[in-house]
Amino acid sequence: MKKELMQILACPVCKGDLELRADEEKGEEIVTGSLYCSKCNYSYPIVATIPNLLPPEQQA
Repeated sequence: MKKELMQILACPVCKGDLELRADEEKGEEIVTGSLYCSKCNYSYPIVATIPNLLPPEQQA
């Protein structure tokens, strides 16, 4: 996931701001980590540079 996407991403449930928590980075790209919504108290995973922004009830 490119860091610049943080400017347009929002929580899919409440539309609030997301906080980036990077575990592994390569240059300007996040390889693994999560996007955290403090309003919903939920983290959306980033795996292999792809953020999974499905609402919690739709994630497997």
